[in-house]
This record gives sequence, structure tokens and C-alpha cells, in this order.
Amino acid sequence: DARWWRHVAIVAGAALLVSVASWLVFPRSYIWFGVLHAIAVSLLIARPFVDRPIVAMTVGIVVIIVGVAWAHPMFDNRALGVVGFMTHKPTTEDYVPLFPWTGVLLLGIAVGHALTRRQFAMLAPLARAPRTLRWMGRHSLVIYLLHQPLMLGMLALVVRA
Repeated sequence: DARWWRHVAIVAGAALLVSVASWLVFPRSYIWFGVLHAIAVSLLIARPFVDRPIVAMTVGIVVIIVGVAWAHPMFDNRALGVVGFMTHKPTTEDYVPLFPWTGVLLLGIAVGHALTRRQFAMLAPLARAPRTLRWMGRHSLVIYLLHQPLMLGMLALVVRA
């Protein structure tokens, strides 16, 4: 599906942008695998589960449990650290490993199917949310990409004052 591939490409491109920008600002602790990187890779991993909500839920629970409960020094490097299982948080401004976080995305597939079966009735009150809040929900990636530079800029102004 071209729309899904476009979505993955946009998230992956944003992840690359974050890595480059963070390397320019924080060369010793730049973001090499943060939230957007994890989302892009997790979308690829989750694709085969989209039409299998029970399997997605089961695998998601296992991924979360294993990701939280197990660590090994073998994963304490950037090459394997993206998987998770590190024994300590690496030096980076953002670190979101695939284990346990891909499990959360997989659980989202199951929740999405449950909401669809109920025609999103549970979310109907959100249609009455203020227009600004609805806009923010539809443009969350832009907001995510802008919030750090804005906060760092405001902090720089406060520190200089």
C-alpha cells in the first residue's frame, strides 16, 4: 500500500533529520536510535501483524515482558543496542529500543481492531474536542519535530537574560 510506505518514509526521514540535527547540537550524545527511529522500524516489523490482532497482542505482550525483564552486556553497543537488552542507558539524548517498545505498537494493532469493531464509539467524544486540539492530533509529527528546537531556543533566551 503506497500510503503506508509513504508514512514509513516520512517517519524515517524525520528520524534521520533528528539524528543529523542532534549530532550538530550534541555531537557526543546525538540521537542514533530515538523514538522516531523506533517507530519507523517498528512499523516495518508490525506490518505482517496488521490483519492478525490476536497474534499482534500476544507477540506484543511477549516483546514488552522480554524487553523489560532481560538484559545482556552483548547488547551494550550501537550495533545491537537498537534491539534493546542493554544493561545501561547509552549516552544519547533519546533512546527507544525495539524491545520493549515495538510491543507497544503491536498492542496498538489489537486496540485498533477492537475500536474498529465498535465503530470507534469509545472515541466519539473526541470529535467534540476543540479545533486546535484536533489539529494537533492530526499534525503530531510536526509538533514533535518543532518542540525541541523551540524549547532549546526559549531556554537559551532565559539563560542569556
